[in-house]
Amino acid sequence: MLRFDRRLIHHFDWIMLLMLVLVSAMSLASLFSSTWSGGPNPSPIFFKQLYFFLFGLILILILISVDYNELEKLSYLGYVAICLLLLYTNLFVQTISGTQRWINLGFFHLQPSEPAKLILVLVLASVYSRSDVGGKGYGLLDLIKPGILTGIPFVLILVQPDLGTALMLGILFVSMTLFVKLRWSTIGILGGAGLVLGFLGWKFALKDYQRRRIETFLNPESDPMNHGYQIMQSKIAVGSGQGFGKGFMEGTQGHLHFLPERHTDFAFSVWCEEWGFAGSLFFLGCYFFMLLWGINIALTAKDKFGVLLAFGLVMLIFWQAVINLFMILGFLPVVGIPLPLFSYGGSSLLTTLAAIGLLMNIRMRRFQTK
Repeated sequence: MLRFDRRLIHHFDWIMLLMLVLVSAMSLASLFSSTWSGGPNPSPIFFKQLYFFLFGLILILILISVDYNELEKLSYLGYVAICLLLLYTNLFVQTISGTQRWINLGFFHLQPSEPAKLILVLVLASVYSRSDVGGKGYGLLDLIKPGILTGIPFVLILVQPDLGTALMLGILFVSMTLFVKLRWSTIGILGGAGLVLGFLGWKFALKDYQRRRIETFLNPESDPMNHGYQIMQSKIAVGSGQGFGKGFMEGTQGHLHFLPERHTDFAFSVWCEEWGFAGSLFFLGCYFFMLLWGINIALTAKDKFGVLLAFGLVMLIFWQAVINLFMILGFLPVVGIPLPLFSYGGSSLLTTLAAIGLLMNIRMRRFQTK
């Protein structure tokens, strides 16, 4: 599996590494500020995230040393393993705050739904790269296998309950399926079915707290001291940063604890308050340039599997980022989707760093022939 090709060093993706270091440095600085309690030492949360980041760099080194085509062969084994972990989580893990999401490993709380997103991208890229429908596009029958592969972890995550992460699997499936081309008739049928399922889900499947989140998103001022509190405080934090922010560790919404989940779901709100529009624009410029570079990696990949895998990995990061940013601005309901590389969370960070490692892997091997 290991390929000691000296050309890999020459083709090392320094641009992706540079953008990763820049984004990660800003995220760690923001986490330091948001979790600082006024004492002489940083918060233990900051050190945990730093350790996760350093371990993630080691993970990247491991991933780029293995040809990504070899990883395709292991993708289904990983899929079975992650489904078993999700099943174990639902059956045996202790409920925390009404959900069953984390497996306590002692030194680390694993959230299997995070790597499930990465595994799904690998499996879908394998399925679509091996299928051949010519130029006519995929029909409904062609989508049975990838649909089932998406549906199993979707249901296992949905019953935890974790609607946000489950929907991310659906978004990844739709993004990658549209990328490989669908017939117009298939798009029409699936679009109509989606509307019907959305209506039925709203009426019968959503839990009360999930329905309240959507209602609060539509009108947060109707319940400003309860379910609308997070959105309103996030808007205040973002707006109070103005042009150039209040300064590092000078934000009031975060440090005075007005802003809930200031190091997880609403981590970027703290950054906006302290660094303002200019700092936010710089961060987002670095962040989305990194994703555009990922698209470039997809366009220059040596084979169909590399193209599909790179595209899926970029979509994995892109959609989570867009949903989180729209959430903190009040344009989407609060669904618990983290901002990759920025929000605190070991499982999320390691999954994202693994995705970056795979993108670098694809870029480094673009010159090779099969």
